Amino acid sequence: MWPFFSFINETLLMKFLYFSASLIYGMLQTALIYAQNPIQEDSLLDKKKNLNADYIQWYKENAELSYTSPGGEIGAPSRYVINGKLTTNYMILGSSKLPVAFSLIPDFTVKVRNERSAGVRTPSFRLGGVFYVRLANTSDLFKYVTIGFTHHSNGQDGDAINADGTINTYNGNFSTNYLSLKYNFARTISAGTIKRSFTLSHSTGLEWHKWFNYERALEHDYGFTRLLYYVSLRRRYDEGKENWRLNTESSYAVNPMSGYNLVAVKKRLNAEISFHYALPFMNNVFLMTAAGYYGEDPYNIYYRDKYSYLRFGLSSGFLRQTK
Repeated sequence: MWPFFSFINETLLMKFLYFSASLIYGMLQTALIYAQNPIQEDSLLDKKKNLNADYIQWYKENAELSYTSPGGEIGAPSRYVINGKLTTNYMILGSSKLPVAFSLIPDFTVKVRNERSAGVRTPSFRLGGVFYVRLANTSDLFKYVTIGFTHHSNGQDGDAINADGTINTYNGNFSTNYLSLKYNFARTISAGTIKRSFTLSHSTGLEWHKWFNYERALEHDYGFTRLLYYVSLRRRYDEGKENWRLNTESSYAVNPMSGYNLVAVKKRLNAEISFHYALPFMNNVFLMTAAGYYGEDPYNIYYRDKYSYLRFGLSSGFLRQTK
């Protein structure tokens, strides 16, 4: 038996020596290639850095626009003097060395009522954070995912429901917290020999509220789980400056609600189409026109309002000015 085991050990030893020699040879060969071509490694690192920097621009550019709208939403149950939405991205983590990023996003929306005191009553305060993860190795055909958490409240402390069962829109408390998960993708296409390009970007995802604290009066009466879809067509010219944008966005509540089945579109659907156009002398601002439908008004405690609307005014965001 000993010769047999000796043969086995010698065979294993030979295989180990052969494997070790092959591994060392491969490592030396790789090191020799990099020693002969240091530019290749540097080029790869530069490419990744440029991609990460391009994606940071995309993250900001694809964020929601701020707007100011005299007259507010025409068609709403309440009449308004002016409506406004102010939002931005604090890109706290946005390094060209990393394929991930993080931003803090405040969002303040107010509707000034057309009454003697021109009151706001219950403004919408949103504050959230979003993580971004790059998925693609090209910026013309970009792909990334976002994971966000948002707190939404109206700064009021009255009971959400009046004694007669109606919603207290005067000073009724509204609060909810939600996660959002989105997949974002787009393609940029050059148009002939003219310095002009079009970008078609999409976002699809899910918004989920029920894991977190919320105003209990909303139970069975609010869209806690919403499917999301957004598409935007943008035109650029003169070395990348954006001069118009056509946005469409929609969401559909799929959670159980008292008195509304899953196909109750008038309650569950929110949808809007908007066109934003920059005149040649404008910088980082659009003329805005929008039309939409709220099955559930997203303006906090007014969530039971259902209506079609028009909105006109000015909008702005992180617009691309140059390549």
